[in-house]
Amino acid sequence: MSRKKRILIVDDHQILRRGLAMLINVEPDLEVCGEAEDVKGGMDAVLKTRPDLVLTDISLKNSDGVQLIKQVNAEFPQLPLLAISMHDESIYAEKVLRAGARGYITKQVAEEKIIEAIHCVLSGRIYLNKSASGQIMQRLLGNEQQGIASVLSDREFEVFCLIGRGLRASAISNELHLSVKTIETYQANIKNKLNLLSARELNEYAIMWAKTNL
Repeated sequence: MSRKKRILIVDDHQILRRGLAMLINVEPDLEVCGEAEDVKGGMDAVLKTRPDLVLTDISLKNSDGVQLIKQVNAEFPQLPLLAISMHDESIYAEKVLRAGARGYITKQVAEEKIIEAIHCVLSGRIYLNKSASGQIMQRLLGNEQQGIASVLSDREFEVFCLIGRGLRASAISNELHLSVKTIETYQANIKNKLNLLSARELNEYAIMWAKTNL
């Protein structure tokens, strides 16, 4: 059997930590590897336990969970973080995504949604409530084409738009009369410039952007 994914819980309420731990530990592919209640404890636990995902509240003991997200993202950029909070998603989700989290979920949701969010983020995708994701992603990507175009070169932007239309590398190659290898190089450059971790995330990002801008 494959190794269970290790989850670190950072929350300043012990009862909530225990509840989350019980929920996670019954999953056959997940296990809680540690707990913490503040930023310092969270950073120490990351170093000690080497988790596969950090599940953190955005309100911690004498500290700010967003600060923990920034610190973890700076020191361990490949480590995914999922924010969980009592606060309304439409207010705080964009803030935590900009800080480096890969998703946001409220504590009021059904238990299965928390597990769904953990699996989603572990798979390399971004998790947001469907009702808020379109609006939030639109603001993150920018309402104007210039927001993306100013970051990418002209050719990279052209490739990005074609990805947004659902074209794969081979189809983009035919469209632009370039080799598949060249298109793959452009895709890698786009991922780096937009801070995306995988080809799948690039596809989702581009398609979401295209729906609101093309």
